[in-house]
Amino acid sequence: MSARLCLAVASLLALGAMGCSLGQGEGEVKSDALVAKDCWFDAYDLRPDFFAAVPYRSTLQMRVQRGTDLQEVSDGLAVLVEDVSQVREELIGKPLDVTLSPGVLPPGSDFPTPPPADQPAIHVALYLQRSCHNQNVILYAVDGSITFHSLFSGDPNEAEAAEKYTDAEFDVWMGDPRDAPVDAPANEIPKELQSRVTGFFRFYFERGQPGQPFP
Repeated sequence: MSARLCLAVASLLALGAMGCSLGQGEGEVKSDALVAKDCWFDAYDLRPDFFAAVPYRSTLQMRVQRGTDLQEVSDGLAVLVEDVSQVREELIGKPLDVTLSPGVLPPGSDFPTPPPADQPAIHVALYLQRSCHNQNVILYAVDGSITFHSLFSGDPNEAEAAEKYTDAEFDVWMGDPRDAPVDAPANEIPKELQSRVTGFFRFYFERGQPGQPFP
């Protein structure tokens, strides 16, 4: 994995030490045919039982994971919302396009398609560091949508329970940007190398220290 791609992974997946929600929630992350090069080509079910979130300025990072181990040895879903206020004020209940982060650019690739003008960028990644530990597989959403029925306010001192709640469902196509043709946008991964991943997650934000160190 290139240094640039590693930095993008760290940016999307890292949860800082500034207080995050820990533990309980419910969710589902599934694929009928997950494609992970040299590792996985079969149905996949994450069965998440760990839910975490970190607000930072206008952004919110969320992680839906199986188990509480380090990300480097776990499977999980990472979601980054770049403008929480816009989603909460204008876009609750509306399907929002997911896009590939411009930071995820393998050598020789062009910039991915930007998000629509009327919505913030939302990035989704599925890391398979347990199932595909030797291959270091991370798949990124390049098409599809996510719908927030409720979204945490982003205030780590929030007192109202309803404002701490996140409820989202998604239906996305994911792949490895390194499989995009040379000189093509990084999101133009051949369809046969993409995987449809669907699911949902619901949990309340609870301020506290992370349950583990994160890179």
